[in-house]
Amino acid sequence: MRIYVCDYSGHPFQVQLSRELARRGNRVVHAYFSDFQTPKGSLQLGPGDPPTLEITPLSLGRPFSKYGLVKRRFQEIRVGRLIAQRIGEFEPDIVIGCNLPIDALDAVVALCDRQRRPFVFWQQDIYSKAIGDLLGERLGVAGRLIGRYYQMLERKAAARSSAIVVIADDFRHTLETEFGVDGRRIHTVENWAPLDEISPRPKSNDWSRRHGLDDCDVVLYTGTIGLKHDPALILEVAKSVALRPHTRMVVTSEGRHADWLTQQAAELPGAPLLVLPFQDFKSYSDVLGSADVLIAILESDAGTFSVPSKVLSYLCSGRPIVLSAPPANLASRTIQRANAGYAVPVGDVTGFVGAIDALLDDPDRRSAFGANGRAYAERSFDIGKIADRFDAIIGSVRADQRRDARRGRVDLPALSPR
Repeated sequence: MRIYVCDYSGHPFQVQLSRELARRGNRVVHAYFSDFQTPKGSLQLGPGDPPTLEITPLSLGRPFSKYGLVKRRFQEIRVGRLIAQRIGEFEPDIVIGCNLPIDALDAVVALCDRQRRPFVFWQQDIYSKAIGDLLGERLGVAGRLIGRYYQMLERKAAARSSAIVVIADDFRHTLETEFGVDGRRIHTVENWAPLDEISPRPKSNDWSRRHGLDDCDVVLYTGTIGLKHDPALILEVAKSVALRPHTRMVVTSEGRHADWLTQQAAELPGAPLLVLPFQDFKSYSDVLGSADVLIAILESDAGTFSVPSKVLSYLCSGRPIVLSAPPANLASRTIQRANAGYAVPVGDVTGFVGAIDALLDDPDRRSAFGANGRAYAERSFDIGKIADRFDAIIGSVRADQRRDARRGRVDLPALSPR
């Protein structure tokens, strides 16, 4: 088959799926938005990649306005039109869309609907809820009205999708009761991280030595610090580790909140906080390996509908995790299920800092949690089994097409021979 996978963010596990689908003989284009400021996966073709895989960066040719709401919206509309154009040129048999902002999603789904191309909505979050909550706080009634508009767009995208892949069963209630989606079209595939690309590394490695972190205790935060993350909590951790000899808080991130942490770091005595830009994915295992404790943060309004991919990468690294998140969130449940660290409720700053201190004082427990996390990842992140699930979903979509064609509802396009 000809498969077009659009992962807006360019994260590691989505491109791993594209590689596996291509290895199975499919012609796969994996597209991502290169202007979006976020950690990215292995997006360069290598000698081991199948010839049926193409990885395509998409760019508007100008900086992306991440924090300008109006300008960002128009840019996301343009990105959606660009993706739709590329889909039309490639003429795929099926499109899989992931991490698409709602305005971009609307353009892509509309194109697939017009051209009768099956669209699989790989839903990482219920974005309209996040938009409504954010703009409701900022703009009051007007913000909530805008949120309802985006809920209408997201609901329409779900209705037009041939199948919806969700990352947790928690999505089902909203999709079925509020979006009116037939439960038979909803498939749950939990997110994962690429085991073959993120592996446990010794603390003393090329990256840690280069940054002077091989001979001290390190608490590490990697990845985006966005609207669902509280940078002030990271600062509290930095102030706490400042009281410990030979301990540093290290952040690898970019954007407004990372810049704020850089400013705060300059005012802390003893330089306990080091802020670095996003690191190349080739160094990612060494970055994680430099840590003694890994931390992640979600705000209370993240609820059940957001699972930071960094937590899944952390599990692969063999290091213990301390997470601040709502107890109902899947990331909290995953850490507890894996027995890979501590999940602390949002707002419990004392408990969060205390959990980090407890692990820094207990190397045996750090080692046990890290080993548990890696073992969980090895049990759960088998890309072969995950690709089997996507193969089955694609097969069910084709079966639905054939059934509808027999009933005269649609014209069934033949699989492209190209």
